[in-house]
Amino acid sequence: MGNELHSAALRESELHAELSPYWRVSVVDVTGSTQVDLAESIHAHTAVDGDVLVANFQSAGKGRLDREFIAAPSTALLFSFYKRVVRPRAEWNFIALLTALSITEALADLDSRVNLRIKWPNDILINEKKIAGLLCQADKDGVIVGVGLNVSMQENELPVATATSLYLESFLELDRNDILKRILKSFEENFQIWNNKGSAPFISKFEDLCSSLNRDIQIIGPSGESRAAIATGISILGELILSDGKHVNSADVLHLR
Repeated sequence: MGNELHSAALRESELHAELSPYWRVSVVDVTGSTQVDLAESIHAHTAVDGDVLVANFQSAGKGRLDREFIAAPSTALLFSFYKRVVRPRAEWNFIALLTALSITEALADLDSRVNLRIKWPNDILINEKKIAGLLCQADKDGVIVGVGLNVSMQENELPVATATSLYLESFLELDRNDILKRILKSFEENFQIWNNKGSAPFISKFEDLCSSLNRDIQIIGPSGESRAAIATGISILGELILSDGKHVNSADVLHLR
């Protein structure tokens, strides 16, 4: 079963047909980084709103905070997409949270049995193990969002001991095509609401799914400084609200047990 899953193909014509007109999907077998490729297309003025680039393998994939993300060919869903944004730039950080929420909702629709949670700001967890991560970068008048979702990875293919895959969690849907379609449709619905109304309609939804709230956590800042804290909520800008009233907009969060 594992070998069959590893060889399952991405079907570009099907993806493009079913996701049009909101998304324009392109599939490549191997690339350095879908995120870099899409950024280069934007700078060359060949990219348009709704472009999606999906790869079977990335040789130079990067996660949040420029961390390396490498997965064996066809074992992960690796894609980047570009969306133009009309809301004020100060609000764009919330797109990362919106994406995490959309992925979580899409996966829950595909298999309601799994225990899906979000570690602030945008790591998706199953049973407290990381199943997916993402990064967002502003580029001109929009945002490029890159996603890495572990689909059919075996135990020995996981990057770290705290990671897992849909396969290892006995997830009901392992076809990357169907998973991608559900994620993009979920994001498009949420994005249209956010673009018109801002983040207010999503705060309570995110808080309900956020496993970083109301527990002991360690906050590690961009320069490496750390401190213990308890977070109580999410701000309208997507910041982590601490029990002392302070807001955190960029940090790593470690869940303390």
